[in-house]
Amino acid sequence: MTVSAPTAFNDRSSTLRLLLSRRSGKARDLVAPGPDDAELRQILTCASRVPDHGKLAPWRFVVVPKATRAAFGEALVAVLKAENPQATPVLIDNTRAFAHQAPVLVAVLSRVKRDHPIPAWEQELSAGAACQNLLLAAHALGYRGNWLTEWPAFSEGVVRLLGGEPGDRIAGFIFLGSSDKPLEERPRPDYDAVVSTWAPACDL
Repeated sequence: MTVSAPTAFNDRSSTLRLLLSRRSGKARDLVAPGPDDAELRQILTCASRVPDHGKLAPWRFVVVPKATRAAFGEALVAVLKAENPQATPVLIDNTRAFAHQAPVLVAVLSRVKRDHPIPAWEQELSAGAACQNLLLAAHALGYRGNWLTEWPAFSEGVVRLLGGEPGDRIAGFIFLGSSDKPLEERPRPDYDAVVSTWAPACDL
């Protein structure tokens, strides 16, 4: 049987340019417009097309609409005060402001099936890949994105606030919108510093 070589996308050059041009915009600087409902559906559909050993879909997307951001911010503050009674006024104000950044906010939950033979680490990596696909899809549509964690991502109370199940973790909060100013490029690692070629040991 003859096996054909994979067919490359005709627009592979533009795809590579897309990958090489993606970078984060600061969530606090993202402004309208953000993705509309149809675009967000497309973005989240792309986010679901990631490596997923076992077809477990070990991630969930929780959209926090703009109309409910104030309520979400106050709920975050309530969780903060319950978990950290010594929280400073600055942290409280920053937590409230966290919820109001950017036109679109999506929380990504990592949902690991512990009683499954697929290792938890592989399932968690799939959730990270979903976050990256989400950012790339938004970038392809012309929007900016920012993947943040901060303390809410490590709070069991916030997991419950988002409707998560016991054992769920927050892979990140993805903020999407537009930028009214050019983004400065950040330093990238040197290729030779992060890439190596394996060779067998001399005594093998």
